[in-house]
Amino acid sequence: MPAIHILNGSIIESEKLGRLARTVENVFGVATNVVQSTISIDRAFDQSRGQYNSTAILAILVNQPVRQNEKNILVVDEDLYIPVLTFVFGEAQLNGVAAIVSTHRLQNQFYGLPHDDTLMMDRLQKEIVHELGHTFGLYHCRQFECVMRSSTYVEEIDLKKAEPCHTCSALLKQAA
Repeated sequence: MPAIHILNGSIIESEKLGRLARTVENVFGVATNVVQSTISIDRAFDQSRGQYNSTAILAILVNQPVRQNEKNILVVDEDLYIPVLTFVFGEAQLNGVAAIVSTHRLQNQFYGLPHDDTLMMDRLQKEIVHELGHTFGLYHCRQFECVMRSSTYVEEIDLKKAEPCHTCSALLKQAA
């Protein structure tokens, strides 16, 4: 039976992530649950950058045992990067079984703004759906409000919807 596991490696209460799991279920039509993560990402830390290499974390996730038609997405609080970019909100294995998302730059406090838990959770929901979309074979979309549009800045995440556009939704149905 297909399943998506949201692995909670963050300080967010699992109950809050459980509410996001309902959106994930609706978008992908796959049972989704939240479990506490036991994965150590320490070896992905780059001392010189003070960040975690998301590709190294993804390699750890890809090597976690999963059943056929299951996917894992790890939620962490640490700042992520890939070598060619200053930071990333997340990363996924295209047509694969694993993805990662960080809350670090989704929080208003990172930008010197007042704490807004609702806004951070909205951003996190969009990034989880976005990265999982890649695991289902979706590429970046050019539609302005599509969750699969690439986001370089947090303000771009705020402008997107939490669901894929009609074209990306049709591609998801074909992938199922």
